[in-house]
Amino acid sequence: MTSLSEKVASLENSHLAHPQYRPDIDGLRAIAVLSVVGFHAFPTWLKGGFIGVDIFFVISGYLISTIIFKSIKNNSFSFSEFYGRRIKRIFPALILVLSACLIGGWFVLLSDEYSQLGKHTTGGAVFVSNIILWNESGYFDTSAEVKPLLHLWSLGIEEQFYIFWPLALWLSWRLRLNILLLAVALAIFSFSLNIANIKNDPSAVFYLAQTRIWELLAGSLLAYFAIFDSGKMSIFNLKGKTFINAASMAGISLISLGLICINKDDSFPGWWAALPVLGTVLVIAAGPNAWINKSILSSKMFVWFGLISFPLYLWHWPLLTFARIIESEMPSREIRIALVSISIILAWATYFFIERPLRANNSRFKTPALAALMAIVGASGLTIFNLGGLPHRDAVKDSEAPNSQFVGPLWKFAKNDTCINRYPFKEAQSYGWWFCITNKDEQPTLLLLGNSFANHLYPGMATEEKLRTQTVLSIGACPPDMGSPSEEKSEVTTSPCSGPRAYHQKLLINNIIERSGTIKYAILDGLDVKPSAAYIQNINERIDYLEKRGVRVIVFIPHFTANRSLKGCFARPLKKASETCDISPEFRTKIYENFKPAIEAISKNHPNVKFFDQNELFCNDKGCSLVQDGMPLYRDEYNHYSEYASKKIARLFTNWAKYNAPDILDD
Repeated sequence: MTSLSEKVASLENSHLAHPQYRPDIDGLRAIAVLSVVGFHAFPTWLKGGFIGVDIFFVISGYLISTIIFKSIKNNSFSFSEFYGRRIKRIFPALILVLSACLIGGWFVLLSDEYSQLGKHTTGGAVFVSNIILWNESGYFDTSAEVKPLLHLWSLGIEEQFYIFWPLALWLSWRLRLNILLLAVALAIFSFSLNIANIKNDPSAVFYLAQTRIWELLAGSLLAYFAIFDSGKMSIFNLKGKTFINAASMAGISLISLGLICINKDDSFPGWWAALPVLGTVLVIAAGPNAWINKSILSSKMFVWFGLISFPLYLWHWPLLTFARIIESEMPSREIRIALVSISIILAWATYFFIERPLRANNSRFKTPALAALMAIVGASGLTIFNLGGLPHRDAVKDSEAPNSQFVGPLWKFAKNDTCINRYPFKEAQSYGWWFCITNKDEQPTLLLLGNSFANHLYPGMATEEKLRTQTVLSIGACPPDMGSPSEEKSEVTTSPCSGPRAYHQKLLINNIIERSGTIKYAILDGLDVKPSAAYIQNINERIDYLEKRGVRVIVFIPHFTANRSLKGCFARPLKKASETCDISPEFRTKIYENFKPAIEAISKNHPNVKFFDQNELFCNDKGCSLVQDGMPLYRDEYNHYSEYASKKIARLFTNWAKYNAPDILDD
């Protein structure tokens, strides 16, 4: 995202060498930032616009490495000056945008949203956003569209690269090692990691530096040949108008092909990223005299957007995201056009009134002052996160009760130390999510068996007064039908249920059942609403195993699914409730009809199995709704019960159990 190509007002007695200013590179950066902004604002218009980040990576690698190579060649490289210049270049705009987000969030974000913003602000301040976002990615992750600082992942990768790369080059130069060999080896290693892991761990490949630095190193290699090459590799030492024009045209064509052909559903970066990376390398290698570079990329409009590209990148995504959060949906086209226009104005103002004046200021206190301000911003974000998003703010305190249910991925009932210590499962340490929670340090009597839709029953079952003598155990992350020895050699992905993992979990649960001998009931939840014959057979086999060991089975009929956040059903700062959360009673009937073959098949093979229709939670004589008593029944957009709903379903279950499973209840 960063720029070193614009003219520097003052070098402040610099010892570092500087690349010759090339307006065409600013023009290339304009293509990159406008592609990203276009994709974020109008994703159906420019499906491959996100490759603008890859263009930025190559440009940054080229410019930064040019400085480092020239400086070490002249024996004038200074770490303090290098990182000082990074602070003066990056921090002013970033501090402003982070601060604006925290201030804006105070007035418009609910407590869970503001808490997450605080965490991401701290991550952005210390340049580890990519690592934080990678740790959040997965089944329970909040949608990317409502993370105002999501875009800082790329800045994290750049800055992490700038921490190790100058040191590696300096040491290699001092030790007389082959710098070219180092760069090539690292680039090949990084690209290989990218290709090897893109299918089984796409989130890690996308967010982590080790699988993306090959893109920056592509720019670094270009810088190496521009400075050290004596014509050995002609592609980096282009001669002749025909050749340079062909290279430039080929580069623009590859970038254009990427913008048109790549979309977010592709495995990216993977092989696809080679299009924008190679295209950018060719455009830069063609030099400023190629016709496209000189006549188009160096034009005033392209250069102007290139100069404001960094603040434009910083501003546009928070504005679009805040609007989406407030609207509870994609804002209208008119709103998005207005927000893009505002982003451009803010970027221009940031560049001309903050970045340029600060760059011209030669005060020796500038760098420590910027570092101190960034530390304050990061500490503020951490405080907001630790205080749970400050739920008692005037802007949100009136809606504190329903808002407290929207905890998203931060589900405190996923696991606890009592369960983990009692039932250690080392393999789960590599899972994206794992459920292991119990209400007592005793042998289990009631097992919640299934995926997250079984786990979300836990807070209600564990606290319901009529179940107070039960030791409730929720363990495992996979649906009850999964787990077979034949899966031992299957491919492992980020899912806890991929490869042999589901089978290993089944063995763990079976061991608990057999060794304890105390489990009297198992509740199966998270079943397919429209199960196939093979699926039903697997469930029957699982029930058969349980019943042979004296475990009585209760199957929860699948519950309503909305696949959307319920926040739009409630008023929030700057926005009244925008949508109804009523559901047609016919939906309940359809769920039952779709699941009926499973009920009939299971009842035929296991007549003692009971079926509980949990959709009673949503419906009464007035109709069906996803909101009851002014409280949301889901905690996130993935149809997981809120804590309120879990407790209410437990009360409905105990009323049902009086007639269907009375011995599960306390006297």
